[in-house]
Amino acid sequence: MAIFTNGVVLLLWALLSAVCVWGRPATFLQDFRVTWAQSHITQLDRGRAIQLRLDQSSGCGFASKLKYMFGRVSMKIKLVPGDSAGTVTAFYLNSDTNYVRDELDFEFLGNRTGQPYTVQTNIYAHGKGDREQRVNLWFDPAADFHTYSILWNHHHIVFYVDEVPIRVYKNNEGRGVAYPKMQAMGVYSTLWEADDWATRGGLEKIDWSKAPFYAYYKDIDIEGCAVPGAAECASNPRNWWEGGAYQALNALEARRYRWVRMNHVIYDYCKDRSRYPVPPPECLAGI
Repeated sequence: MAIFTNGVVLLLWALLSAVCVWGRPATFLQDFRVTWAQSHITQLDRGRAIQLRLDQSSGCGFASKLKYMFGRVSMKIKLVPGDSAGTVTAFYLNSDTNYVRDELDFEFLGNRTGQPYTVQTNIYAHGKGDREQRVNLWFDPAADFHTYSILWNHHHIVFYVDEVPIRVYKNNEGRGVAYPKMQAMGVYSTLWEADDWATRGGLEKIDWSKAPFYAYYKDIDIEGCAVPGAAECASNPRNWWEGGAYQALNALEARRYRWVRMNHVIYDYCKDRSRYPVPPPECLAGI
């Protein structure tokens, strides 16, 4: 009887963990819904990959069916090739709570043929955004799939490109800096027209003769606490993403991060004195 009871306890614990921590490869039908223009989204490889299309009639988008509290989300994306100026391919987390939303953005800004793709990151916490940074990618992201990841835990948020950290936003609540930790966020992706601002501040417009434009997604992986789920999951220190190895960059990540910051950052709101004559407090905190 004792063995049976222990087995039942272990089984229940395993089932509870499965509900709390979501970690299997995502498929479109099971895990996502179309948010915009279903006719412009095509499932490939039995839902394991997705094609997004932008033309003069519409862009498109999709979102996860569930929201998550902390964890890591990764996607392999192949961006719009050729003359992609004015297009934006986005991958982001969003609480979908309007004026008090939390959001973590990857926005890939298209460019004229032969010019580098720029990735813009932004962070909203408690409804406050305007924390843009821009990095020129050091490879052609339209030639093949590359992995883009967001790690979000109680200590920091890290944006990765092929496991290279390109941005770190630390939890500095002790300095009065808002940090997203109270709202679960869904996983979103969109392909849309933004030629009023995306490329050279809106100077480069979309060449619609090159349309339709396509972006491709595959190998979407979400590891986090699904909501609704067990209330203690999001604060469980045993979650791997809360472990000591993920509370700060390791030595290799730190070297890679310095390389990106020295060689590929083209805009940092912390250094924009026209917008912020007095740097925001998180900039003074060394974020």
